[in-house]
Amino acid sequence: MTHVREVRRALLAVYDKVGVVELAQGLCEMGVAIVSSGGTAATLREAGVAVTPVEELTGSPEMLDGRVKTLHPRIHAGLLADKRKPEHLAQLAEHGIEPFDLVVVNLYPFRETVASGAGTDEVIEKIDIGGPAMVRAAAKNFESLGVVVDPSRYPEVLEELRGRGGLSRDTRERLAAAAFAHTAAYDAAVAGWFAEQASSEGMPGFVGLALEKVQDLRYGENPHQRGALYRDTSGRGAMDGAVDGSMGGAADGPLGGARVLQGKDMSFNNWLDAEAAYSLVAALPPTACVIVKHNNPCGVAVASQQDEAYRRAFDCDTVSAFGGIVAFDAPCTGAAAEAMRDVFTEVVIAPGYEPDALGAFGTRQNLRVLEAPLLEPGGLDVRTMPGGALVQDRDIVTEGREDFEVVSSREPTEDEWRDLLLAWTIAWRVKSNTIVLVRDGATVGIGAGQMSRVDSSWIATRKAGDRAKGACLASDAFFPFPDALEVAADVGATAVIHPGGSKGDDAVLQAAEERGMAVVLTGRRHFRH
Repeated sequence: MTHVREVRRALLAVYDKVGVVELAQGLCEMGVAIVSSGGTAATLREAGVAVTPVEELTGSPEMLDGRVKTLHPRIHAGLLADKRKPEHLAQLAEHGIEPFDLVVVNLYPFRETVASGAGTDEVIEKIDIGGPAMVRAAAKNFESLGVVVDPSRYPEVLEELRGRGGLSRDTRERLAAAAFAHTAAYDAAVAGWFAEQASSEGMPGFVGLALEKVQDLRYGENPHQRGALYRDTSGRGAMDGAVDGSMGGAADGPLGGARVLQGKDMSFNNWLDAEAAYSLVAALPPTACVIVKHNNPCGVAVASQQDEAYRRAFDCDTVSAFGGIVAFDAPCTGAAAEAMRDVFTEVVIAPGYEPDALGAFGTRQNLRVLEAPLLEPGGLDVRTMPGGALVQDRDIVTEGREDFEVVSSREPTEDEWRDLLLAWTIAWRVKSNTIVLVRDGATVGIGAGQMSRVDSSWIATRKAGDRAKGACLASDAFFPFPDALEVAADVGATAVIHPGGSKGDDAVLQAAEERGMAVVLTGRRHFRH
């Protein structure tokens, strides 16, 4: 299991030249003969590294604008020969072919080319053929040779070669696993792109999930469940598994490559709640603050100053905010950090932090501080189930005031319009059935996740108390009956926004008119199961 394979001959063919010269120089110092192709060979020669070009080995020049270089028996026989089998070695000798001991390959930047907005012909040219063929061949034959696809592994490979004179079986097997994961993600990206091109109507015929582990977590949602954090390597952008709502920019890692600046390791639930808070705050007007507890907003506010936004969001539900996740849509200020000083908070996430804020947070060892870019939502929402998955376009709020219809005899005031639009966006991120009460740019009551809408209304109004007077009401879906609206109106709500489309719309409107409420229909719902 620990058998070491000596490395005497290596094949280097990389698109990403980072670190390849240093790797080749280290190999040469150990007497390793190097074979290389195209641009890699040119780069190595310029650096003074002795290299045998692939065309000299195969006796065939590069063809078809470089599409054919390494697709040749003198290459692939050297990759696929099982050195444990005498008959394989005999056949190599018969044909005058030397086996390889190490293969270093990385692939054309297909995903990056797609992301750049390049045209079809350019994208097609960045579909690597020879590279994946060599990687797969070498990975299959890991008992006989090593394969490296990640430049970050070059130093550890050189270190093991210097220390052992070769690569152990354990190392070769780990490298092979990484290689197959690399080509699988690459193929998923290519297949997904073609599926998108071919799907003129409906959802694409293929959706590839390629997830690479970033780190193990202490456990999942509960201590008896295993858990880990993964990043999407399929090139699709935003996708998620059993939960909804992750944002775009996934190629950089979860939440666009969020960095934990301080605090304990993030838990499974911390990541879920951080995403929920950050996706909502990114959709709000500046300067906004969102507090999330158990994947639902429990306080949201927009104000001229960040610390004021936090205080007003916190005031919505001071009990639920305990142990919550706080998100800001601008670099966190020292004043905002000071406002949070006496409140136990699990995570704060923002696009940046002023030095005073980091200084204030630094005294709180249990507080996790995340820095992440604000990202636009998009991509697909993928929810797994035993034996398959449900896939849909990600739900985002694209509608605005110009798309809405006022159906009541009274138009909302400008202040009501501001609160209605804010409540509508907040309702998008609250679990259905959803009722949101907003007054003066801040939530005063939120009812979430109830089986009946009237129960959500009771919860929201109870949370709001006297603050419901003059508040605006949002419902994520239509009111089947007037009861949920009446609950809010009877404690002082003055305007309501909802999708409409119910058989009970007329009765709901009549109840609102009797109470002097302005009624706005959006024509679109935002269920969140």
